[in-house]
Amino acid sequence: MIYIATFYSHFGAVRFKKECRKENISAEAMPVPRDLSSSCGTCVRFETDKKIDTFIWSQEVEQVVQIAESGYHILWKQM
Repeated sequence: MIYIATFYSHFGAVRFKKECRKENISAEAMPVPRDLSSSCGTCVRFETDKKIDTFIWSQEVEQVVQIAESGYHILWKQM
């Protein structure tokens, strides 16, 4: 599955990308797609077969969406 995580700060995106790489999860930083909003303008696109509902999201993560043919599906959002 392919996902996008958005962040409140660029630092949060960089940190998340490094954590993905430590876990052998393919990840790349990129500009946030126009259909999604973000405080910092940087997101991380990552791909994993792991269940992301077991992930512990830091306070730096704004939201996590799954990329689907029909668009983006919000899976987790910071409250």
